[in-house]
Amino acid sequence: MSCMHRSYMENLLLSLCFPLLLFLVLPPTEAFYLPGSYPHRYGDGDLLSVKVNSLTSIETEMPYGYYTLPFCKPIDGVQNSRENLGELLMGDRIESSPYRFKSYVNETDVFVCSTGPLSKEEARIMKLRIDQVYQVNHILDNLPAIRYTEKGGFRLRWIGFPVGLNFNNVYYVFNHLRFKVLVNKYGDDHAISQASGAIEEGVDVVKSSRTRHNNVTQRIIVGFEVTPCSHRHDIKQMGNLQMYQKFPRGINCDPLSLAMVVKEGEPIVFSYEVSFEDSDIEWLSRWDAYLKMEGSQIHWFSILNSLMVVAFLAAIVLVIFLRTIRRDLTQYEEIDKDAQAEISEEVSGWKLVAGDVFRPPPNADFLCILVGDGVQILGMAFVIVLFAAFGVISPASHGALLTGMLFSYLILGFVAGYVSVKLWRAVSGGERKNWASVSWRASCFFPGVAFLVLVSMNSLLWGSQSTGAIPFYLFVILLLLWFFVSVPLTLVGGYFGLKSSSIEYPVRINHIAREIPPPKYPSWLVVIGAGTLPFGTLFIELYFIMSSLWLGQVYYVFGFLLVVMILLVIVCAEVALVLTYMHLCVEDWRWWWQSFFSSGSVAIYILMYCVNYLVFDLRSLSGPVSATLYLGYSFLMVVAVLLATGSVGFLSSFWFVYFLFSSVKLD
Repeated sequence: MSCMHRSYMENLLLSLCFPLLLFLVLPPTEAFYLPGSYPHRYGDGDLLSVKVNSLTSIETEMPYGYYTLPFCKPIDGVQNSRENLGELLMGDRIESSPYRFKSYVNETDVFVCSTGPLSKEEARIMKLRIDQVYQVNHILDNLPAIRYTEKGGFRLRWIGFPVGLNFNNVYYVFNHLRFKVLVNKYGDDHAISQASGAIEEGVDVVKSSRTRHNNVTQRIIVGFEVTPCSHRHDIKQMGNLQMYQKFPRGINCDPLSLAMVVKEGEPIVFSYEVSFEDSDIEWLSRWDAYLKMEGSQIHWFSILNSLMVVAFLAAIVLVIFLRTIRRDLTQYEEIDKDAQAEISEEVSGWKLVAGDVFRPPPNADFLCILVGDGVQILGMAFVIVLFAAFGVISPASHGALLTGMLFSYLILGFVAGYVSVKLWRAVSGGERKNWASVSWRASCFFPGVAFLVLVSMNSLLWGSQSTGAIPFYLFVILLLLWFFVSVPLTLVGGYFGLKSSSIEYPVRINHIAREIPPPKYPSWLVVIGAGTLPFGTLFIELYFIMSSLWLGQVYYVFGFLLVVMILLVIVCAEVALVLTYMHLCVEDWRWWWQSFFSSGSVAIYILMYCVNYLVFDLRSLSGPVSATLYLGYSFLMVVAVLLATGSVGFLSSFWFVYFLFSSVKLD
């Protein structure tokens, strides 16, 4: 065996096996997670303001503004919180509310307001939102209000509480709220050690004149719970109560009783009570209650089991594949030069297509554009998941994940332009013209698909007057970001791809294309079947991601997601290599598009899974508009997966074919 052959095989083995060996050698770890924001210190009596987010429902997936229902408004008017791009795109509308507490001061029977007699339209909308199981979402110190219920001996956790209930076709509204705020003394040495690392100069820390002295106890909020009740107040006994005054008669908050009926022409009286409770929960652990997902043991076991099985299958495929290549190369190099010219088709099928293996495929420029966009999407996914795994981007920070995805995608436009133009130069034989056209189309393809989907979905949301509809000014901002950030970076990347060294093929391309023997089986069937193995690496994780997107659960296992993504890339590369080698062995030199779709076919299974999830897990999804929104956003996700996995398959096959025909001299 020649030195070139041995060096090629060793490099191939090390490059493919090294990531797999890392999975087997490194011990399992959990993601380093720092949810939340900087700790705010509150002294006794400091003012605490509760905020409200959009009303949400898993039955419609269309958020609505809190004040679209006849709820009480603050005395000084509704104030909108500063929101990032991610929050606006997600439909979050965080606003001020009339619910205000004094830190560490228990209050009961607090009057908020009394609405006027409900109009016919107000009563209809409230009943509709109750039927659609809309949830009210309160926020205190960046913590969503959490609600606990007992069922079958188990304690269930919910974020938010329903607007009301429909019992025997009678509609009841939850008009009295019992809040419980868990606090930890900031003066404790342990609490200081937990929070001091997060406090930096310039951070806005809420203080009052009473907390400026060192001898005054300060507290940090580590929990926020709510219990909704339906209570019918005696309007005659209210008199001329003003907001935040106390009711003359005590209110018995019984969550199991229903009393306040939603009826046209009758007002609704809102009230609340709040209690503070000392807790030993640490600052960094205050999100644990939100991250305790049901079936967590099954979740961890299933992911680990899936990783082990897929890694084992990948190792088997790798070993078989390398042994086959090694045998072919060994047999070929042991034959003398004269015998090589008379080599039979059975022994050297893949070597007979040496003059056609680099023949440009149809629509080669479009293939280069798809690969460039796929690399951009894959890079964005890895950057975001890596940052989230190390706590840089937290799902507890509203919209931070989506904002990070948006900006990382814009910046990685440079990579898309570079990859597209460099591949286009190789496919076109070193042509240097029209590189700007390739870069421009690379910057437009996936954003164009996303724009069409968003506009279509947005028209439905606008028609429903949902806060999930992207405002017109936000569309303008997104277009400006794309045109002035992504497009220039893509063109710059294309320019560097143009100036970089061109890829020289190791063999010459024949003038006349070699005839391809009739296939024994449809190639498209093999390509579609190839997606099963990549899909097996992520289908369990996909369930939890879908539950986070559509069922309101918090996704937090980014460490495992990072491992699954790395393993997915490895399996996609191996599947594409195997199918490319199989095509070459039967003298089919048309491997370009096949390599892209062999790994990208996992998107077909993800699409079928999305439909299955809609039918069986989102059975309560009501109305064609909600189903259309779900399918539209699922389609956008499937296109992104197709481009990302397809680019992995194509680049790995291109690299394999290049080095395979470089490893042996062909006449």
